[in-house]
Amino acid sequence: MSHRQTRSPMQVLIHEMGKFGLVGGVCYAIDFLVSNLCHTLLGMGPLSAKTVSTVIAATFSYIGNRQWSFNHRARTGLRREYTLFVILNTVGLLIALGCLGFARYVLDLRGVLAFNLFGNVIGTGLGTVFRFWAYKKWVFLHPDDPKAAVNNGADQENPRPVPEHAGRI
Repeated sequence: MSHRQTRSPMQVLIHEMGKFGLVGGVCYAIDFLVSNLCHTLLGMGPLSAKTVSTVIAATFSYIGNRQWSFNHRARTGLRREYTLFVILNTVGLLIALGCLGFARYVLDLRGVLAFNLFGNVIGTGLGTVFRFWAYKKWVFLHPDDPKAAVNNGADQENPRPVPEHAGRI
């Protein structure tokens, strides 16, 4: 048995968090740049700018997380995974928009600093914690999850065996 097959659940969690963090860092940069471009240069409202940037960053996030961060987890079909991914990213977006809306419309903070602090730091940070937990629970399933066994058949686009080291977290 190789070292990769004997990883403890904690090692798997740390490995997943590291990869998720790297994908997230790239997507955060995309989100940050696009939201600021839309808001400051194109004159979009803060909530619209954040929505556009999140949709773009989430698309890159799905690809990176499915193909790299959680590639050892069960493949349960693109339609199922992407639908859940979109729903969960919508919740993450609502968290960010809630923080941004609170700053803008309750606290009346209108500057670029407030936009970035509440929308791109606090809102995105809280949304990221939610998404990591939710992706592992509902989108990228552990191979032993009953939903993975049910969905791992006919509707699966790219069947691939899942290594034993995947570990249940």
